[in-house]
Amino acid sequence: MDPLPFRDPGLPVEDRVTDLLGRLTDEEKVALLHQHQPAVPRLGLAAFHTGMEVLHGVAWAGPATVFPQAVGLASSWDPELVRRVGEATGVEARGLHHRDPVAHGLNVWAPVVNPLRDPRWGRNEEGYSEDPTLTAAMGTAYATGLRGDHPRYLRTAPTLKHFLGYNNENDRCVTSSDLRPRVLHEYELPCFRGPVEAGAAVAVMPSYNLVNGCPAHLSPLIEQELRTWAPDGVAVVSDAYAPSNVAGLQAHLPTQAEGHAALLNAGLDSFTDQDADPTLTIESVTAAIEDGLVERAVVERAVGRVLALRFRLGEFDPVPADPGHPADVDPYRAITSDVIGTHGALALEAARQAVVLLRNESALPLPRGAKLAVIGTHADTVFEDWYSGTLPYQVTVRRGLEEFASSVVHAEGVDRIALRAADGRHLGVRGGVVGLGERALFDRFDWGEGVWTLRDVGSRRYLGVAEDGTLVATAAMPGGWDVRELFEPRLTDGGVVLRNKVQGTDTGPFEIERVVDGIAAAAEAAARADTAVLVLGNDPHVNGRETEDRTTLRLPSLDLVRAVREANPNTVLVLVSGYPYALDGEEEHLPAVVWTAHGGQEQGRAVAEALFGAFSPSGRLTQTWYRSDDDLPDIFDYDIIRAGSTYLYFTGEPLFPFGHGLSYTTFEYSDLTWADGVVAVSVTNTGDVAGAEVVQLYSAALDSRVRQPVRKLQSFHRVHLAPGGTAVVRLRADQLWHWDVTTGRRVVEAGRYELLVGASSRDVRARLVADVPGETIAPRTGALPALTFDDCDGVRLVDDEVVFTREGAWISFRDVAPGSRSAPPDTRLSVEGTSLVLTAAAAGVRVREVR
Repeated sequence: MDPLPFRDPGLPVEDRVTDLLGRLTDEEKVALLHQHQPAVPRLGLAAFHTGMEVLHGVAWAGPATVFPQAVGLASSWDPELVRRVGEATGVEARGLHHRDPVAHGLNVWAPVVNPLRDPRWGRNEEGYSEDPTLTAAMGTAYATGLRGDHPRYLRTAPTLKHFLGYNNENDRCVTSSDLRPRVLHEYELPCFRGPVEAGAAVAVMPSYNLVNGCPAHLSPLIEQELRTWAPDGVAVVSDAYAPSNVAGLQAHLPTQAEGHAALLNAGLDSFTDQDADPTLTIESVTAAIEDGLVERAVVERAVGRVLALRFRLGEFDPVPADPGHPADVDPYRAITSDVIGTHGALALEAARQAVVLLRNESALPLPRGAKLAVIGTHADTVFEDWYSGTLPYQVTVRRGLEEFASSVVHAEGVDRIALRAADGRHLGVRGGVVGLGERALFDRFDWGEGVWTLRDVGSRRYLGVAEDGTLVATAAMPGGWDVRELFEPRLTDGGVVLRNKVQGTDTGPFEIERVVDGIAAAAEAAARADTAVLVLGNDPHVNGRETEDRTTLRLPSLDLVRAVREANPNTVLVLVSGYPYALDGEEEHLPAVVWTAHGGQEQGRAVAEALFGAFSPSGRLTQTWYRSDDDLPDIFDYDIIRAGSTYLYFTGEPLFPFGHGLSYTTFEYSDLTWADGVVAVSVTNTGDVAGAEVVQLYSAALDSRVRQPVRKLQSFHRVHLAPGGTAVVRLRADQLWHWDVTTGRRVVEAGRYELLVGASSRDVRARLVADVPGETIAPRTGALPALTFDDCDGVRLVDDEVVFTREGAWISFRDVAPGSRSAPPDTRLSVEGTSLVLTAAAAGVRVREVR
């Protein structure tokens, strides 16, 4: 019997989707809109669900290879490495799918390509860079690895997160990100466009927030921009619970039926809502159809897009594939669960490349056989994050260093305390149950920002609060969606009251009895060592995370840093975090500072090898490290041009600049040339050891009619050279464009451009000025859309309008052709040369255009 047409791998996917849609009932189609698509037994369709988390390895599925966090992977500036990590992750995802096809779907949710505009973002660790060119390159590489290179079949179906303008957690579902056209097209959209246009990403997830007053899940940019880039189409899947937010938290529409209809009409294809319960989705969409709010053709379009992914994943093909179509044999079907957790060597390679040497006053590499004091909260602990897989094994920094040192003394650097109640009894722990009785000792971790965690010394379990409000000590580490192991101490006359951050319940008061002074013990250990290696950082479940931004960049353990380096001037500070720190000048007193993101199972081995010179560090920062919080604008200010934020527009003196990273060797640049849009430069390793240099090309527009970046990354290339080796590196300058608001498109202005080649955005080794042929932009004529302003003060953006928030707020337009224009109501217009300024006479004035 011939198979049904949708089962025929010889037919185009579009024809197979059409055939299958024609066999489904209307009720079945609506049911397939939910994340958890039910089986359709009469057609032989299995259950399917969108969404497996694979940010830096497969997460939430038990032990699997854990690679460095995304920001650490990007610190390699090595797209080929990132592609290989994506491939390994995709292979392990296939292995898990082979083990349990229903539990482990093949629509994977990664990479995150939101640009890292503000390092206080709670999810900073999930992204790649503050630069859109680097972000797009890394996102394309990782998605390419996940997807595979077969012309017909997908290894997995990667999904970009989160479209669009998403870089704050506090109130994320109800805040609106103001993106004027230049910020939108120059900064935000390129991060998504690169992976989609390359065909690497086949799905996209909108973000929780609003953009210019419109929920991102309803953004017209889904159809106007996103889908125009995709060579083979793209599915749009919602974030969890976001669909019901439209008529819920966001109150954008009055009913769920209207909200769901709007989502479908805007281009959403899959509803991730109410976990595995599809009732709300089915009832709301059904009501929307019955009320005429959405056409059945729109529902079919959405269902068809997700079905197309399932076809491309090989789900509906015969097993084995039809021998009459040998080119269509799915090469990924043979992957079994034997591959899970087998990529430790690649995890080590990635962890090595994630190490960034920030400062080195001849302190590193350390001599083998040195006596070390290894100190700090991260010295003997490898931290998992929310999107981390379960570590199959772990190498801590302490364990790694023991392979090179003659002796290692360890001190965690935290106070050990007991908690005594007013009646004289102590807080005790027995079998995970916490109460007053036999005295327990707790290691107190002060993570800054007013938060502690307390670890019971006897069981090494963390104090927390159960759902019923009782104290327990059962968690091996703080974790979970609601981190119940966090306490906010409040000092009272009776001692300290421990308020649980999640439950809001108080325990105490207690008098704190300090049994061990953690700083004093650390200083004593440091004083006895040749070198103190101080390993500090953040707990990804504590210091900012999904749903919670940070309030400061300040490293919370600076008192410990000072005490240790005063006890031993030979102190190397190793920072392990998913974001930059501000160090309050402590870096000037330290001979060496190293940073790495949380590096997965091989983190400690990689750090130890770097410190002892087993390889020359080659990681580079993908974000600016600022000296203090004062260098940052309001976290809700997305206008990087006006705010002067990111390395693109920041004019202050950074702690460590974008692209920075030192080496154990030196590189010389020479013979810089420019021709046909390509810069060529000779790079020579002038040191004594082999090493990799990340050659970076930046541009600065010297004659632009609009404010342009101070420096803008054009391209980069990583080159490995033996001592004395030379390579000619060629770099394209294909990002000289900016978004011209007068014509609504990318434009390369004719004029002079300074081209700068070097080891970072501030470490320029060679430069030249090139005359670039391009366009000459004519002065503005006709109506001026309000959003196309060049500068502003005191405004918000809603849809296509500027809303003045107070009297005296203004927007300005430069290079305007002469002509008569009238001020909109409740505004006044002034002309200064070729500039036009529109000022509000009252708060709340809305302006769409100036005629």
